[in-house]
Amino acid sequence: MRVALDSRAAGDTCGVGRYVRCLLDALSTSANGHEIVETAQPRQVDLFHSPWIDGVRVRPGCPQVVTLHDLVPLKRHSEYLRTGLRFRLRYMAVQRAARVIVPTETVAADAVEHLRIAPDQIVVIPQAAAPSMSPASADSVADVRRRFSLPERYLVWVGGLERPGPRKRIAALAETPCEMPLVLVGPTREWAHELPGVTPTGRVSDADLAAIYTGAHALVMPSDDEGSGLPAVEALACGTPVVACDLPALREVLGDCATLVACDDLGALVAAAIDVRRPAPSPPPWTWDDAASATWRVYESALSN
Repeated sequence: MRVALDSRAAGDTCGVGRYVRCLLDALSTSANGHEIVETAQPRQVDLFHSPWIDGVRVRPGCPQVVTLHDLVPLKRHSEYLRTGLRFRLRYMAVQRAARVIVPTETVAADAVEHLRIAPDQIVVIPQAAAPSMSPASADSVADVRRRFSLPERYLVWVGGLERPGPRKRIAALAETPCEMPLVLVGPTREWAHELPGVTPTGRVSDADLAAIYTGAHALVMPSDDEGSGLPAVEALACGTPVVACDLPALREVLGDCATLVACDDLGALVAAAIDVRRPAPSPPPWTWDDAASATWRVYESALSN
């Protein structure tokens, strides 16, 4: 089997980039005679896999597998500018895909409701913490504190700050009274540096991210909509407690591993994060090797179909 995988998103600093990098590594080490070709042009291949909506081909010329990380642009289209013809064509192409991979049953239900995709066309493959996400040494934690001017005790939020969208509620979190400083990790724009009482780090390496997670008192997730919540899994892998809004996808992924609070009460979110105690529960046991094995099965199913 010769599979073309659009790896252009590997440079993305948020969850899509992490998904592409980790999945590509795991697929490559478990190919067993198959071949992965990194290209956005599916020529002379048996199958094309677009791991993000922006890579979907309207006419792929071979069976296409698409990974949908969430359907927020469809569910909350008034908050997003991508509503033109190209945007609609991509989702039409998703409807015709041989298989659609999603990270949670929550996103699967959204795909059925908003795209009318048949349930047997959708496969849920959870995501996992990258192998680099593990508790950092005390020296590494001290080093990131010094280099990024982090306080001794802090809450952390992780994601992209260039265009996070209203659902992430970062500004509202920053404005919520809290006795502990908030550290924002991820590529930023000027507005993030103007938020009160926060320390933006900008883009960081995986090693630094693991150390920032490890040194944090807790990870906070104020979002009112999520597809999977990968930062929560990463934080748990680094031994850091997670406090998040009670959303279906987070409840599905984290279960009893995190503290979940009412979505409409950021004050309660902050209070719970201050009160949380270590050690954090272990993360879900799913690995990227498991995800790769499941993805190979999807490829085989798509070709047989």
